[in-house]
Amino acid sequence: MSSGVQITLDGRRALVTGGARGLGAAIVRGLARAGAAVVVADVRQEQAKELCESLIAEGRQARPVALDVRDPEAVAELFEELDAHTGTPDGAAGEAVDILVNCAAVDVTKSVAELTAEEITRVITTDLLGPMYLCREAYRRMVAAGGGHIVNILSTAAVGTWTEAGPYSAAKTGLRAFTHTLFKEAQRDCPGIGVTGVIAGGMETPFIMDRFPDTDTALLQSPEVVADAVMYALSVPPGSAAAELVVVPRREVSWP
Repeated sequence: MSSGVQITLDGRRALVTGGARGLGAAIVRGLARAGAAVVVADVRQEQAKELCESLIAEGRQARPVALDVRDPEAVAELFEELDAHTGTPDGAAGEAVDILVNCAAVDVTKSVAELTAEEITRVITTDLLGPMYLCREAYRRMVAAGGGHIVNILSTAAVGTWTEAGPYSAAKTGLRAFTHTLFKEAQRDCPGIGVTGVIAGGMETPFIMDRFPDTDTALLQSPEVVADAVMYALSVPPGSAAAELVVVPRREVSWP
């Protein structure tokens, strides 16, 4: 599916977490093809490398980096590395991040009674604390630079829930509240910073299909549609803001 949103991001530097596959990869492709230099952060390094190689073959700018978003020290070190490359010859147009997309997420489909402490911790740390660590590092730099844009990928689980989704719903609900807070702080601290939460309904991606292979794909949407919503958020002129977008399949069972 080709993108329906056409914008130019020449000279922009983007960091996408969970960018190696699924929705993250769709967002990476959209950003790179719009002209952004994209850092693809993921624990799946082989897939991230293959994606970047395919984009480089198209004449785009993309490079993979290994990142576990659960590790705040690793997050800080990545931003310090990107800072060190800014404006240097090997940094090309510079790699100070002015677009951050938090897409990395995991889920465990179990009832509350069956969950282990490790599973709860893994979901909450990946889906809530990880994006908070990344926002903290990016936001500080964006304020100093006078602009930028942060997009946090949410879920219909942020506004409702269902059984066997306790930690995931808790994490996405918390991330939605954090995103709203960051939006308000950006209004106060630096009007040049955009903050957008994208509430995405079910998509035909490994996130769903790996766990539920018998899912009726007619009930799902293409990840490229949600990637288009991210591109739209980045296209809104400075006098306006796309604070929150909702993109769900027509037959989404968890919305409204």
